[in-house]
Amino acid sequence: MIRVHVICEGQTEEMFINEVLAQAFHHLDIYLVPALIGKPGHKGGNFRFERLLTDLEKRLLGDRQAYCTTFFDFYGLPEAFPGKVEASNKETMDGKADCLLEAMMDKLRQKLGDEAMRRFIPYVQMYEFEGLLFSCPKRLALGINQPALEDKLLHIRNEFDTPESINNSPVTAPSKRLLKLYEGYDKPLHGSLAAIEIGLPAIRLQCNRFDTWLKYMEALQPIT
Repeated sequence: MIRVHVICEGQTEEMFINEVLAQAFHHLDIYLVPALIGKPGHKGGNFRFERLLTDLEKRLLGDRQAYCTTFFDFYGLPEAFPGKVEASNKETMDGKADCLLEAMMDKLRQKLGDEAMRRFIPYVQMYEFEGLLFSCPKRLALGINQPALEDKLLHIRNEFDTPESINNSPVTAPSKRLLKLYEGYDKPLHGSLAAIEIGLPAIRLQCNRFDTWLKYMEALQPIT
């Protein structure tokens, strides 16, 4: 059995792990264990580096037979997060993600050491979890019980090369676009329902960075 702790930004990501990803990995004998960042009972959000360091230290140093990864959004990260300012100045989505993850890894390695970091799988969602849901606008509309929005959601999707590129601002972030079209959008509830409706294969086909993350975890070997 291979165990992977997944430090999640919020309840939406936690539910997505439980309702969608966990089942897909179970047949590989890989068990994803989601946990919200911060203290027990915390609802997530406020993904500060200090909180991440504390959670990783507890899992990587306290459970040496497990891997650990992250599942948080680039959008909304505090400016003080390692690499955030530098990443924001990069021109491409990939450039932003790589810059942020490199700076984060350097900082974590200084604190936790090389041995622990060999069991860490860095990942940041570009730009926001809801970007994944634009992989299939038709099923997204059905998943949030708003089928009449299909054409508008498709129009948004067609403006970008990939759903992961749907951009990063208080107006244009994927969740903000959904809220503008549907004021009743509830992030944890509708996010999970839409993801289940869309299905993991469709999301992986459209979202290369997300798919690469999953492929890396699918190839993990037991720790000896």
